[in-house]
Amino acid sequence: MENKPTVVMMGLGYIGLPTAALIASKKLNVTGVDISHRVVNTINEGKIHIVEPDLDGLVHHVVKQGYLQASTKPIAADVYLIAVPTPFKENHMPDLSFVESAVKSIITTLQKGALVILESTSPVGTTHKIQEIIFKERPDLKGEIYIAYCPERVLPGNVIYELEQNDRVIGGIDEASTEKAVWFYKHFVKGELHKTNSQTAEMCKLVENSSRDVQIAFANELSMICDKANIDVWKLIRLANKHPRVNILQPGTGVGGHCIAVDPWFIVSEFPEESKIIRSAREINNYKTEWVIEKVKNAALQFKIDNGRGAVISCMGLAFKPNIDDLRESPALHVAEQLQKDGFNVLFIEPNLNKYPKYNLTSLNDVREKTDIIVFLVAHKEFMAMEIDGNIKILDFCGVRNQSQN
Repeated sequence: MENKPTVVMMGLGYIGLPTAALIASKKLNVTGVDISHRVVNTINEGKIHIVEPDLDGLVHHVVKQGYLQASTKPIAADVYLIAVPTPFKENHMPDLSFVESAVKSIITTLQKGALVILESTSPVGTTHKIQEIIFKERPDLKGEIYIAYCPERVLPGNVIYELEQNDRVIGGIDEASTEKAVWFYKHFVKGELHKTNSQTAEMCKLVENSSRDVQIAFANELSMICDKANIDVWKLIRLANKHPRVNILQPGTGVGGHCIAVDPWFIVSEFPEESKIIRSAREINNYKTEWVIEKVKNAALQFKIDNGRGAVISCMGLAFKPNIDDLRESPALHVAEQLQKDGFNVLFIEPNLNKYPKYNLTSLNDVREKTDIIVFLVAHKEFMAMEIDGNIKILDFCGVRNQSQN
């Protein structure tokens, strides 16, 4: 089948829009679908609603060329990609309502020979649930369409490059579906395409992020132990990593984002008895954030005892990781909000955002004049070279001062 397939992308967020734009750049006709009229209108103007390097120019180009258009409703196509959110509900149970809604919205447009691919991070078995939903309403499509799972593996801030260059794991509900999906991804992915079944592909994505979570939890637990033992954790890790088979990660304020902070719970919810380390890692990383809050409060209370007034606390960084604007599941944002909620005088500093609806952002230039306590929560590059008055107390939970001195 040499004709270029037409594509529908369900969801135009941090993964859906860059993916749709990349596919469109290969001269495939893509219709991006989103429930937000604002998002749809913005994209159809050749603009973007999220911050991602190189994305604005790419979207502008493919919209102008006519290869990408946005809509609130799907149309008939050869390939349907689903990249919608999969958050969790109470008790960390997966919420698949967005996935189910996306699948139901394309059912009437599906034709024989169509390929449906789920990219959203999902519990094991979700791809087969998609099959059940489709065939329940369209039994005429049994054996006539292809369904597969292929999770993204991208780093915010470098999404365009990694979508094209990274290897992908592709698993169909049957061998024919796997082959069909591989054929499609070859249109825009230069990385190697690894074939498997849908359950293995689903678990692979969860395991990748759970592995990272466990490694970060070790570093975060170590940081709390070192604090109690009066040991510089940054120097300790640097020395330990001199061992040829040791590679301890850097501790931080916690773990955020829509992947590492969420995906391990999908495994825990399905395999509660078996996933002891994975659960513990999640709990350690969540606890680290609360521990940070208590450390800041104690410093602020000591300041009040010593100076007879409340401290002005600058929370440095609100994003979930360095050098991006993404606030999803951000432990740094949680720290700043909780301190303010508890009555402390907090300044919000996030150099990657021009404004934030909920709070007034303070510029880096104003920090030195207004601050009593500086709290480094995210290791943004802008913080590395900051000159700070010796009278200002510094609490560094992400290694800013350590890295700036190396």
